[in-house]
Amino acid sequence: MAESVKKWYVVRAIGGQENKVKNYIENEISRLNLGDYIDEVLVPTEKVIQVRDGKKINKERVYFPGYIMVKANLSGEIPHTIKSVPGVIGFLGEVKGGDPVPLRKSEVNRMLGKVDELAIQNENVVIPYVIGETVKVVDGPFNGFDGTIEKINEEKRKLEVMVKIFGRKTPLELSYMQVEKIS
Repeated sequence: MAESVKKWYVVRAIGGQENKVKNYIENEISRLNLGDYIDEVLVPTEKVIQVRDGKKINKERVYFPGYIMVKANLSGEIPHTIKSVPGVIGFLGEVKGGDPVPLRKSEVNRMLGKVDELAIQNENVVIPYVIGETVKVVDGPFNGFDGTIEKINEEKRKLEVMVKIFGRKTPLELSYMQVEKIS
């Protein structure tokens, strides 16, 4: 079968169940031996850093909630097979009773480019602090102390914070995650 007839389509799914629906579609493809017609099923995600209890947790968040991208040749029963998967609402851009509308090349490149960019992006944390700003230490042995930022080391992601301990100024080297702004 010619590779050129496979195009990207967007499948609408129940929000919050994108990965489950993706697995259902992939299982259906293998069960019905439709691998020749469907190349790829993709849930666009981005990596997000959350701080819980002073620890950094990397999470993946769905970038387009409720949407799954499918690269396929939608001939014959393929659209019906995908629509019959639990959690699938239908195809994006589909006119009632009409055929699914494939994405334009520019849209595909933009969406896949964004997915690649998000995958490559290595935890670029914007420095939310400035020298002279007062911050509160929220983690470590000096938890609860207030201090003033003296230096910012971008490479190590560390701050030098001056904290008054027993009336004497003491420099502490802390990571961005160990302090928070005082509002």
